[in-house]
Amino acid sequence: MKTVQLKKTPIPAVALGTWSWGTGANGGDAVFGNALMAEDLQPIFNAAMNAGLNLWDTAAVYGMGASEAILGTFINGRDDVLISTKFTPRSDQSDDAVEESFAGSLQRMDKDHVDIYWIHNPKDVQRWTSKLIPLMKSGKIKYAGVSNHNLEEIKLAVDILAQEGLQLSAVQNHYSLLYRSSEEAGIIDYCKANDLLFFSYMVLEQGALTGKYHAKNPFKAGTRRGDAFDEEVLAKLDKLIEFMRELGLRHQVEPAEIAIAWAIAKGTVPIIGVTKSSHVTSALSAMEIKLTHNEITDLERAAKSTDVEIRGAWENSMI
Repeated sequence: MKTVQLKKTPIPAVALGTWSWGTGANGGDAVFGNALMAEDLQPIFNAAMNAGLNLWDTAAVYGMGASEAILGTFINGRDDVLISTKFTPRSDQSDDAVEESFAGSLQRMDKDHVDIYWIHNPKDVQRWTSKLIPLMKSGKIKYAGVSNHNLEEIKLAVDILAQEGLQLSAVQNHYSLLYRSSEEAGIIDYCKANDLLFFSYMVLEQGALTGKYHAKNPFKAGTRRGDAFDEEVLAKLDKLIEFMRELGLRHQVEPAEIAIAWAIAKGTVPIIGVTKSSHVTSALSAMEIKLTHNEITDLERAAKSTDVEIRGAWENSMI
């Protein structure tokens, strides 16, 4: 299995996301239109771990703890699980919010440390980045990252930690064939030049780039992804999906694996939401694909021609 280096730690070239695990505010039912609980997800966790895919990305805000709690039932004291979770800043929080949120995450997952801990958005970078320092110095946070930050905000976070002899290790932003602003803003190049590992989320655009959904088979109405990728938007993706199918035939994979392989080829670690065992198989297949320079160029040209760019309501412009 292909691995990459997060500082001194080898990790899988694909991380597995749990945003759609559980229900509640910002949970699977509200965003994706499903209601997946532990009994549904246990076989998926087992299949992934057996395959060596052991880096799991979650957040305290996903289902307001539901995702972490489900993951915690699976971890059950195992020490071979790598955990990536997040603190989500809001303007109404006390100075103890990071410590309190972090403690809640540890309790739900029955862990004494977190492998990667992220500041989930760039609200007041100076205030919230500094709250990571005591947790990093205590060893409770192995690696620190920032998510949804632009280049200036990333550099500020780097400087805040450097003043205490600490390092920022990772950046996690929305990045896909349809949304390349982190590349256009120079963030990915900055990460490569400064030993920061870039994690790309929504690589499959919540399923829109899998080829499974189209104008005649749309997402569930009334969900966040259904509202973003309505029938009109899905119709605009038809030619891109057709080209991804052609590439898939060359490499003997499905369109989803092409999108994941593209993100890997661009030097990022894609985070792939897993709700079926087939998603684990898909991630493993994508790691074995070697896209040529021409294939990457043609993919990006086809994506650009769709004129589709979906930015989440929570995302600020990177440029």
